[in-house]
Amino acid sequence: MLRIELDGRPVVLRRPPEHPRPTSDRTLTREITVLTGLAGTDVPHPRLIAGCTDTSVLGVVFYLMELVDGVNPGEEVTAAQRADAGLRHGQGLAVARALARLGAVDPAAQGLDVLRKPGSFLARQVPQWLGQLESYRDFPEWDARGLPEVAGIAEWLEAHRPPDAEPGVMHGDFHLNNVMLARERPAVAAIVDWEMCTVGDPLLDLGWLMVTWPDEPRALEVGGPLARLGGLPTRAELVAEYVRAGGRDATRIDWYTALAGFKLGIVLEGTWARASAGEAPEEVGQRLHDSAVALLTTAGRIAEGSWSVRP
Repeated sequence: MLRIELDGRPVVLRRPPEHPRPTSDRTLTREITVLTGLAGTDVPHPRLIAGCTDTSVLGVVFYLMELVDGVNPGEEVTAAQRADAGLRHGQGLAVARALARLGAVDPAAQGLDVLRKPGSFLARQVPQWLGQLESYRDFPEWDARGLPEVAGIAEWLEAHRPPDAEPGVMHGDFHLNNVMLARERPAVAAIVDWEMCTVGDPLLDLGWLMVTWPDEPRALEVGGPLARLGGLPTRAELVAEYVRAGGRDATRIDWYTALAGFKLGIVLEGTWARASAGEAPEEVGQRLHDSAVALLTTAGRIAEGSWSVRP
């Protein structure tokens, strides 16, 4: 992301890195689709100014979006946030309300149904991520025995899978580091980083927020300086606020939290697998492996009934 001036006003240019990945243009095209579809909704997001999928212009897909006046809690806090625990608590609740608004968006009405894959979203989750984990065996030095009992978690998830619900818009990676908070108000200025957005079951976004929330048990270092100040809502308070704001029935939130820990743990373990083959820094791989173990441990505790999001 680059801050530039356009006709005398600051805007943000979003483009792939200097050395694009094979999927970079497709990712940016998805983000253009999402921001176009969110226009006119009450979901806080950066306003799209223009998108360009013609790679003859810059050599890559890119877009321009508005500069959001807000603060990323994973990077910094404002003087108001530092001084007022009530503000921090209110901002945490605002994150839950923003997520409820996203899940209420009608994907077909907003042109976002193009992101939906055929078939049952929930039914393909466990097989897909077990397949992803199995693919790490291509790295001979990687050893799956370093993880908690994944098969047991997968079996529990399949045995307790909720029925399919009405498809809705999902962020796909919803946590504190992917929001911009208002500087002095209990509000979300924008949800950012839409590259994983899809149409599926929005309650998985809520589960993702639960498993990444900076409260015990803490599996990830998310929320940065804001989290370290304390005063944020509990997970139970977030779920209650999500429902109160018009979100979906969260009776089965423990299952979605376990699925989120299962999925994210397997994703992060991929860096450790690559590190074992010398294809990623060992220090980063070890850190993410430790997070994967913590996430899968949390999922396992939910499956065995020894921990719940609800008090």
